Amino acid sequence: MTTPHLRKSIGRSPLWRAFLLIPLVFACFALVQLPAAGMQNGVLDWGNTPLEPAIITFDAPGAGTGPGQGTTPYAINPAGTIMGSYLDASNVYYGFLRATDSTITTFAAPGAGTGPYQGTQPLSINPARTITGVYQDASGAYHGFLRTRDGAITTFDVPGAGTGPNQGTVPEDINPAETISGIYRNASLVNHGFVRAPNGAVTTFDVPGGGTGPFQGTGMSSVDCLNPAGAIVGPMFDSNDAFHGYLRAPNGMITVFDVPGAGTGSGQGTYPTGINQAGTIQGFYVDSSDVYHGFVRAPNGAFTTFDVPGAGTGPGQGTIGFNINAPGAITGPYADGSDVNHGFLRAKNGAITTFDVPGAGTGPGQGTIPSCNNPVDAITGDYIDSSNVAHGFLRTP
Repeated sequence: MTTPHLRKSIGRSPLWRAFLLIPLVFACFALVQLPAAGMQNGVLDWGNTPLEPAIITFDAPGAGTGPGQGTTPYAINPAGTIMGSYLDASNVYYGFLRATDSTITTFAAPGAGTGPYQGTQPLSINPARTITGVYQDASGAYHGFLRTRDGAITTFDVPGAGTGPNQGTVPEDINPAETISGIYRNASLVNHGFVRAPNGAVTTFDVPGGGTGPFQGTGMSSVDCLNPAGAIVGPMFDSNDAFHGYLRAPNGMITVFDVPGAGTGSGQGTYPTGINQAGTIQGFYVDSSDVYHGFVRAPNGAFTTFDVPGAGTGPGQGTIGFNINAPGAITGPYADGSDVNHGFLRAKNGAITTFDVPGAGTGPGQGTIPSCNNPVDAITGDYIDSSNVAHGFLRTP
């Protein structure tokens, strides 16, 4: 399956969201206009008249137009502000912020490298428009940053993080209190978790059972894996390179879990990608045939699994949930039997709606890749066109 920055490992592996962050590409233009909207209690209100969802596409200024380049939105906050990264014509990453009036601001963290696949990648935004993410320097090491709504950027490193290529600090999530969670990779390329308090104090942790080899250990996904109460979810990678889910409670207690039916081989297992205010966890699992399936874990530990109608059943195909909002709706991509990506929205009651962005390609690895839905189910993500260029989109409620 082709996914956005998993969303995180290398390139578009479905595990991109948790590790190296070598992401995607994109560009855009408006296809339709947004319906009139207002603010209610800090959440974008699209009005009381039922409307068909509209899709707007966009490109960050400076985004490259070659294969693998372009614009990749990662998250949308309750007010409708979108943030993400773009890869320019020289294959350098920069961050962007798209306001509700469609204005796009681009930025780079101080110290970010300007070589191929170096640069700045924002990974999470909170309701106040404070952003956290990662930048890679000229030597290939990763560092964390915090960007306030006025554009001021603070950089930081977790004690114990390595300073060599593919080592360092990778912040993944920020909550309303400006607590940050993420991973750091040491000089032996082993991953560990961390929590950074609003005052800058850092607590590190390891999930029991994590491997101690390169790229094993404690992982995490971006955007919504740290909820307002401070609970964290993510994948733990064992010594066989299989992954398992974990929940770290605000008091530091860690629970490891596996979805029934998850495979136990390398690249298989349980991969949480979000937790909402109620403590409901969602994500995907890979079975013993290397097929992807969605799951929901209730606060009491009960599992519900699901597959989007039309999802493929071959290796690397299937259903991936990327984000869960406060009401419990889930969005993400599914790959069909031809390895083409499509978007879905799963309501809390289990009803599933599928969609494709106009202009999305129909070849293997192309198509529509939703990344995030806000509390009113405005969805953002990217689509890959027939030239393998990435573009951003906003699907209104």
